[in-house]
Amino acid sequence: METTNDIEQKYKKWIIILSIAIPLVVAILFGVKIEDATPLTFLPPIYATINGITAILLIAAVIAIKNKKVKLHENLMKTCIGLSVAFLAMYVAYHMTSNSTSFGGEGAIKYIYLFILITHIVLSIAIIPLVLITYVKALAKRFDKHRKIAKITFPIWLYVAITGVVVYLMISPYYV
Repeated sequence: METTNDIEQKYKKWIIILSIAIPLVVAILFGVKIEDATPLTFLPPIYATINGITAILLIAAVIAIKNKKVKLHENLMKTCIGLSVAFLAMYVAYHMTSNSTSFGGEGAIKYIYLFILITHIVLSIAIIPLVLITYVKALAKRFDKHRKIAKITFPIWLYVAITGVVVYLMISPYYV
């Protein structure tokens, strides 16, 4: 029979591998352009919507667990993870088929946009191991540790989801 420690140890290497591989692969694929591909220009509003739905479901998951609806919380969190994977696939597909769009605003708004964008990118990388560790703590039924790290994971993930929508709304007027 697997102990909680066995479960955590089994997933530890995967957390490390995925936490390094996902940002690395995204960075590499971001620079790859598929020649003669039809630009997937319809994707940005879809993946921005996915970010918005993720933010709403993260809040709903916290409300569910505070109301002791454990199964609903679990299902909402699994949905959020699935939505994040879908977002990532669409984001990479868009950037492999389309040229990047530059923000066209000037003055203070440009600096606000850049601050939001940079913090969004940095925290979207940081959230990967946090989500995975938080999830594995729940799988291992280490709910004391799960709650402790979830208090860090939740606001960062929520910030990433919300700023994903904000970045899209700010840059959408400049899409070609």
